[in-house]
Amino acid sequence: MSTNAERIERLERMRAEARLGGGPARIERQHAWGKLTARERLELLLDAGSFVELDAFVTHRATEFGLDRQRFLGDGVVTGHGTIDGRLVFVFSQDFTVFGGSLSEAYAEKICKIMDLAMKVGAPVIGLNDSGGARIQEGVASLGGYAEIFLRNVLASGVVPQISVILGPCAGGAVYSPAMTDFTVMVEGTSYMFVTGPNVVKAVTHEEVDSEALGGAGVHTGRSGVAHLAARDEAEALEHVKRLLSHLPQNNLADVPRVPTQDPPDRMDPDLDTVVPDDPQKPYDMHDVLRRVVDDGDVLEIQPAWAANIIIGFARIGGRAVGIVAQQPSVLAGALDIDASVKAARFVRTCDAFNVPLVTFVDVPGFLPGVAQEHGGIIKHGAKLLYAYCEATVPKVTIITRKAYGGAYDVMSSKHIRGDMNFAWPTAEIAVMGAEGAVNIIFKDAIAGAEDPVGERKRLVAEYEQEFSSPYVAAARGYIDEVILPRETRPRLVRALEMLSDKRDTNPRKKHGNIPL
Repeated sequence: MSTNAERIERLERMRAEARLGGGPARIERQHAWGKLTARERLELLLDAGSFVELDAFVTHRATEFGLDRQRFLGDGVVTGHGTIDGRLVFVFSQDFTVFGGSLSEAYAEKICKIMDLAMKVGAPVIGLNDSGGARIQEGVASLGGYAEIFLRNVLASGVVPQISVILGPCAGGAVYSPAMTDFTVMVEGTSYMFVTGPNVVKAVTHEEVDSEALGGAGVHTGRSGVAHLAARDEAEALEHVKRLLSHLPQNNLADVPRVPTQDPPDRMDPDLDTVVPDDPQKPYDMHDVLRRVVDDGDVLEIQPAWAANIIIGFARIGGRAVGIVAQQPSVLAGALDIDASVKAARFVRTCDAFNVPLVTFVDVPGFLPGVAQEHGGIIKHGAKLLYAYCEATVPKVTIITRKAYGGAYDVMSSKHIRGDMNFAWPTAEIAVMGAEGAVNIIFKDAIAGAEDPVGERKRLVAEYEQEFSSPYVAAARGYIDEVILPRETRPRLVRALEMLSDKRDTNPRKKHGNIPL
């Protein structure tokens, strides 16, 4: 019969074994690849000493293909809970040193357990992904494990924040869980995501491509839009997670975090009065506007390298977390194309799900014309952004800095789709189209018959701009709540957000809407 001392010694021995994962040799190999271990990552992510591990002694149940002779405590994933800046989070960290991080039935059950707990208590879930995919030796049991995780991703969507960090390979069915989470962060050079790897691509399509070119961080943050942020190393990736969480509530019923700021709420910036050029065709950088308006000039931009004609990101205004959506006039003149519409729509819905107020800066000449856009479905994809803004019930404040033309005016959080406070600068141009185009259509015959067609066109354009393109026509109808000086933008936003802090709005009861996917 074992003594108490022997039993305690056995527990300590098992704990030490679980901490070693796949063993010292495989840990060294992980480090040689420039990657941290599963536990080292958790130490960087969580507050010191806060991690509480669950299921450290779980092992797989498979016996085929010699697996009965290979058992590792924890079975390739470290799960539990801890805190980030004192806030409770649930975490799983995949361990590549154990069977290449491949997912087994028992491994999936560990992840599902912490996801279920996160839903019960209303806390974010952070997944650190470093896995070769399904554990082939377990066959359909492994596939079933993935499906159990996918189901929980969907059920948790819009209830608790979910953030995925890709820290190694993420292939096959493994990519769909990160794709359904709210944000995905990748590491340059060491992480990649793809449904089928380079060897399969070569066999099926005869295309020669390596892992980085097929699904690296640059591809997914710059071309596909699958990932939201790229990091130079794992430490920076985990810092991205912390910054994202600092702008999000614990769950869909909690309030958005507020942080004290030394930036005066009544601060005005006269330089904003000259940001918009006199020439309406001349671009400017919307980042210059955002930095002058938000607290301390700090914007956490999301997906900066993809669809750069629209800017999305988090910031604080008067200490309150907000989601920013803004056209970028220096890229495609700020026109809405397919990628920009999808990018902004997803972000608007994310903010709405977690009670983050939306602040929209508008300078949009319309939807991008062209055969490729029409054939690619700009109607359907543009409608996604329209749907997202219409559906959103969070506080919505809009500032039109310059152009707001055509249907794009409607889409960009206009008063007609439940914009709460809509401001315009004196430089705003709100119309069906630009003055030149409108005059060419309306006064085509008059210009053609004039003694001086060029002079007549100039006169009519100036007249049209004065009568129809200024913000005062919209203001006269109440579509614009107030025309403000650009320098006044920050204090007006602070007051509007404070006034809307207790806003209550609901959509009709239904199972769910049918967004044009």
